[in-house]
Amino acid sequence: MGEIRLNTVLEDLILNIEETVKRAKENLAGVVNSTMIETYWLIGKYIVESEQNGNIKAAYGSKLLTTLSKELTLRLGKGYSRPNLNNMRKFYLRYPDYHLVSDKLSWSHICELIKIDDDLERSFYEKEAVSEKWGVRELQRQMESALFLRLAVSRDKEGILSLAQEGIEIQTPEDVIKNTYTLEFLNIPELKQYSEGDLEQRIIDNLQIFLLELGKGFTFVGRQYKITVNNIHYHVDLVFYHRILKCFVLIDLKKNSVRHEDIGQMNMYLGYFAMEENMPDDNAPIGIILSKNKDELLVEYATYGMDSNLFVSKYELYLPNRKELEKLVYNILHDDIQNG
Repeated sequence: MGEIRLNTVLEDLILNIEETVKRAKENLAGVVNSTMIETYWLIGKYIVESEQNGNIKAAYGSKLLTTLSKELTLRLGKGYSRPNLNNMRKFYLRYPDYHLVSDKLSWSHICELIKIDDDLERSFYEKEAVSEKWGVRELQRQMESALFLRLAVSRDKEGILSLAQEGIEIQTPEDVIKNTYTLEFLNIPELKQYSEGDLEQRIIDNLQIFLLELGKGFTFVGRQYKITVNNIHYHVDLVFYHRILKCFVLIDLKKNSVRHEDIGQMNMYLGYFAMEENMPDDNAPIGIILSKNKDELLVEYATYGMDSNLFVSKYELYLPNRKELEKLVYNILHDDIQNG
């Protein structure tokens, strides 16, 4: 018994020391990251101020970063390449007040964010990267898929400003729905023939990215989720649970246009989950029919009087046209001027 007690005490001691060392390393990493980013910001500040104060001769100015890179590399070692110095310079110009930069962002995150010219768009990605703990690859994917612009086109001016200042706020089912989902990561050529089963399998194979495209709060429950009504079996293509809204989210995939019977079937699924699958503290389920094409008028008629938690959205197999989205968002933001 004494030996068992000794082993338990020893194990507790080891675990306590291990946890303490881990916390120390995490704290140290945070301090190192914060100090490094502040240093890069200061370097950018020095470069910009030297340019603006005319301390660099005009004939020398165009070669400033190249010369500076060579000298700093000789004196300080790696990390001062011309592109990196240019990023430091741009970092200072994008964020003139260093204290507004989140200490949760790495230098790699910042190098992506400073590529964005528009202040509203950059603010959105910064807030989402911090709140959702996006890695650099996740941030790159969301920027490439124009997440901010896709969300912004369905809002008014105040909604766009709120999106940029606060990020994505989840309060109602409408807040988790996109008009169009971009599934370029499935790598299905636009003209390639594919079945709904193929589409589903590729989503499962790329589930982590699909969850990123769905947005915050989604957790995967299952595929081809079986439900039985009067001894007839049905299968919901994909089932998720939304941890913020506390409800099931059902997704049916359609490779072509949605039909009225598809809408009726999803409405039945919602009824089944509400009555048979929901726990007492669950909210009403959400249904999303994800189709290649969407007839707005048919959807309006087919959903008349139905559950407001039933949505029909489109998916696209290629990245959206950024310039068209930018133009739409610009028009919304400046609509009051145009009308004035």
